[in-house]
Amino acid sequence: MKKNIAILMGGYSSEFDISINSGNVVYKHIDRDKYTPYRVHITKERWFYVDDSDATHTIDRNDFSVLIDGEKITFDAAFNTVHGTPGEDGLLQAYFRLIRIPQTSCDYYQAALSFNKRDCISTLKPYGIPTASNYFLNQGDPIDPEAIINTVGLPCFVKANKAGSSYGISKVKILQELLPAIEHAYKEDDEIIIESFLSGTEVSVGVINFNGEDIVLPITEIVSHNEFFDYEAKYLGQSEEITPARLSEEDTEKVKELALKVYQTLKMKGFSRSEYIFHNGEPHFLELNTNPGLSEASILPQQALKAGISLQELFTNVIEACINKPAWSE
Repeated sequence: MKKNIAILMGGYSSEFDISINSGNVVYKHIDRDKYTPYRVHITKERWFYVDDSDATHTIDRNDFSVLIDGEKITFDAAFNTVHGTPGEDGLLQAYFRLIRIPQTSCDYYQAALSFNKRDCISTLKPYGIPTASNYFLNQGDPIDPEAIINTVGLPCFVKANKAGSSYGISKVKILQELLPAIEHAYKEDDEIIIESFLSGTEVSVGVINFNGEDIVLPITEIVSHNEFFDYEAKYLGQSEEITPARLSEEDTEKVKELALKVYQTLKMKGFSRSEYIFHNGEPHFLELNTNPGLSEASILPQQALKAGISLQELFTNVIEACINKPAWSE
């Protein structure tokens, strides 16, 4: 009997449209011999299923069911493609754990931790994971530009602490640019992380659990045509994404080992994509995404295809893994 799979997409953040794209790719490539997929949009106003005629049906959040033509539909699993909140920060993960519906991304604590860039960095540092120098701000904190620059130097990056797709990020080259960059970041989040500039080759590393084993996918080198890997570079063609990356065998092994260590130290499962910059010959951790983009052009699907894993195989594996070993069984 086919399993009913809710493909979650949308969310409450600036990444809404990107998430819709990811969810529609999962809907397109999911194995219909095994699963009956349902596109479920998550919005601030309501959660609803969108059928093939684009009619909407409200989700009952008491048990995550939907009434279609008088029939109550329940789900065997939720495929989480919601970028940002509430899909990547632990809220949906906790909800599904409470009502005991398996979902495909990591558990709620790991999601919340990795979504908070500064908490994630603070957790990884004692394990010897190299990172940039950083300075943290909460909205309302006094801002001391001289102290910030003395800590991180120039140029530096000002980032919204809990945001994806390079929203709320600026590269600051001179002191006068710092305060406007902070104001820009506060539009996305009430917490900010300011980081030292790391020069070197930037790479993106997918780590997934596939057939019960944690594996590192072929590495992607990021060559941005802009100042850094910003929104335009990621989504509007202003970058080159080269898979496999043009790294030496030694550097390839260095970053693969580091990415696997990060994944396992944080007790991740499902998909992940982490970012690194080779600074002074050593890979430095930037951030980790637990719900990376899943469009055909996105980095993780590119890497999976290079590894000989089709999108259908990738999606089937993560669905079966979450059903066979739900979070509450661990």
